[in-house]
Amino acid sequence: MGKMQAEFDEIYRLYAADVYRYLLRLTQNETLAEDLLQDTMLKAFTSIDRFRGNCAVKTWLCTIARNLWCDHCKKAENRNLPLESAGEVPDAVSFEQQLADQSRALQIHTLLHRMKDPYKEVFSLRVFAELSFREIGRVFGKTENWARTTFYRAKQMLIGMLEQEDAYETE
Repeated sequence: MGKMQAEFDEIYRLYAADVYRYLLRLTQNETLAEDLLQDTMLKAFTSIDRFRGNCAVKTWLCTIARNLWCDHCKKAENRNLPLESAGEVPDAVSFEQQLADQSRALQIHTLLHRMKDPYKEVFSLRVFAELSFREIGRVFGKTENWARTTFYRAKQMLIGMLEQEDAYETE
């Protein structure tokens, strides 16, 4: 058990921050993201023997995190509680520049929050968890091409929403 614990400690050290950032984008709630991260790591630890290695460890952990988030949302819906979910968004210019501007970042967060899944989730996995399109496809049980197309559409939607809001503000 000592060797397995050491290996899992290494997995935690390498991937916990990325999984936390992904969960924070989904939940927009630090406490919930921390709770889901701990649940994700616990579930990963207890089911490590079922990990076949047919995807990256980070992909596997993000899949577990996504499933736990979906379970949380379903439970919240069943109790008629408000859902806290979100993410962020790119712009046609430079995503990094947009994030540097805090007010723009808040606007982008708000717009991504309004988007429906799978767009907001695919976008978050690509931008914040830095998963490849192949890994994103695996998370959803879809193809790499589906992930590329969904990400492209999400990006176009967000850019359109930003342009609409900018036009409205200048009127």
